[in-house]
Amino acid sequence: MTLRAEPGGADLAAIIVTYNSAGELPGLLGSLQASTAAVLAIVVDNGSQDGSAELAASFGERAVTVVATGANLGYAGGINAGLARVPAGLPVAILNPDLAVAPDALERLLGALHDPRVGVAGPRIASPAGELFLGIRREPSVAGALGEALFGARWASRPAWLTETEYAPSAYRWAHQVDWLSGAALLISPACVRAIGAWDASYFLYSEETDFARRARGAGFRVGFEPEARVTHVGGASGRSPQLAALLTANRLRYFARHHPPAAALAYRGALALECALRAWRPSSRLALAALFSARVRAGLPAATGAAAGTAADGARQKELAS
Repeated sequence: MTLRAEPGGADLAAIIVTYNSAGELPGLLGSLQASTAAVLAIVVDNGSQDGSAELAASFGERAVTVVATGANLGYAGGINAGLARVPAGLPVAILNPDLAVAPDALERLLGALHDPRVGVAGPRIASPAGELFLGIRREPSVAGALGEALFGARWASRPAWLTETEYAPSAYRWAHQVDWLSGAALLISPACVRAIGAWDASYFLYSEETDFARRARGAGFRVGFEPEARVTHVGGASGRSPQLAALLTANRLRYFARHHPPAAALAYRGALALECALRAWRPSSRLALAALFSARVRAGLPAATGAAAGTAADGARQKELAS
């Protein structure tokens, strides 16, 4: 099979959101060229300054559709720009640019979607050295956040209610239903795409996949983990800047606060603050702690530089966590 920019004969569409990703993108596009599934590749460039869009275009307009947004819309905003170019009826893969997919990975994810109850399927992700990426996640809870604060990756076999991340290696060896999966690599069924629509672009980065999975489950779809679909996360060990780490923490709280009463949100904020305080030797944790309590600090975190196509409630949501 091969990459193609025409929908005819494509098994799925792949949306790849890039931002200064020229170093990683060729590896992903090369792996898609070797895929046993026919891929309609759509590269959405979020205002890169390193020639990412030009690099994607060099694969040829018959192979890759390039959507240049002219600004950094964020991950969800970029996905939405790509969705606008997906023909109706195609499954949609969401792929980080720093991935490489095994030749049969997308075909195996397509197989998971043969069950009409599955709306979202995700693969097993590992580093180039084979280190497992812990992409299976549980719906956020106060007890789970407290467990993350106190134990982190230690005590991998602790009760499920005491963690938001699945740490047990055995859970990554069998196909099963989960709450949500890392947004680095997902395949979404056509029915789920139609039912859920746009991703919530009020999340610039992080928690947008948590939100999407929650809405998918609310619409009656399952989120499935498929361990036989293998993906390599080439950039998985690169770490995060303190600003992005703080944004991750702030968005965890934003997401939780949207779906729980104020008292529960306050308890969740406390659990996140404990996690940051116990790791205060890290600059990222100190900045994240400040972001939990300071609107000024949150205002300085990475944010969209252009108009992103979010949900109808985005305008009101900008006021969240203002206090």
